[in-house]
Amino acid sequence: NKFMAKKEKRGSFEEQLGRLEEIVAGLESETTPLEDSLALFEEGVKISKELSVKLEEVKRKIEVLKKNAAGEIKLEELDEAV
Repeated sequence: NKFMAKKEKRGSFEEQLGRLEEIVAGLESETTPLEDSLALFEEGVKISKELSVKLEEVKRKIEVLKKNAAGEIKLEELDEAV
């Protein structure tokens, strides 16, 4: 089964996201056996948590430089809405 759980080390964010997309396709497939679906679901939850942590780390690192009215450069955290 091409969707089955992979026992390899985790790659880049993009690779993990791609694997998550494969997992979703496997879960949506009507031919994936129940046991395989459970394994895929567990792997997907793990990858989802890892990606969430990576996104939070990146978010904390992003800072935006803005000039205030006096022309001074002020360092501010990136807004949540961005």
